[in-house]
Amino acid sequence: MEKFTLINKARSRIKVFQPFEDSSMNSSMINAILISYGCVFKRSSKPVMKGSRVESIEEARNEYKKLLEEGWKKTYIFNSFFKKIGK
Repeated sequence: MEKFTLINKARSRIKVFQPFEDSSMNSSMINAILISYGCVFKRSSKPVMKGSRVESIEEARNEYKKLLEEGWKKTYIFNSFFKKIGK
């Protein structure tokens, strides 16, 4: 499963959806999604991440679908800033 970044219409907020692996469990199964959210002040600078939360896959899918319906778009602009998140 790959990481997805969405940006709102005003290009001022982003949400990053990525697999969440619980290191306390021995299984390599992914049963949750880490959703990080933040603000964008300049397109060419690193976004300021405000927080994150872990959701079930179903809840994350519902939120992702709702954001797309609201006009959020998938983006790759900030991928280089997030290479180290979660590692």
